[in-house]
Amino acid sequence: MKDERFCNSNCPFTRAIGTIGNKWKPIIINVIGTRTIRFGQLDSIIPLISRKVLTEQLKELEEDGLLERLAYKELPPRVEYKLSEKGLAFLPILEHIKEWNLKYEVALVPKENDRVTYAG
Repeated sequence: MKDERFCNSNCPFTRAIGTIGNKWKPIIINVIGTRTIRFGQLDSIIPLISRKVLTEQLKELEEDGLLERLAYKELPPRVEYKLSEKGLAFLPILEHIKEWNLKYEVALVPKENDRVTYAG
């Protein structure tokens, strides 16, 4: 859920965090990257997110202009998602965050049951 206090702040950094500041949105943006992807694919690539939360996050990303939802009039209905120009412009920022983390992270040994498939 969006925190409108962040989105309506006078500070540009605070507003940016209000747009992309929860744990799922950067992961979703990273997974989509430069491709077009369907909901079911996102759901399987990011197994730790519930379908309800994924739906909410996709809707918010679309409302904030980071994501485009492409609905096709077919039976059964088909919906695809891709990053907008604004969303694509965020990808280099995510790359810098990944580089920062690789440089400064403390190496942890993953548990056998850890199933994180959305690493980029």
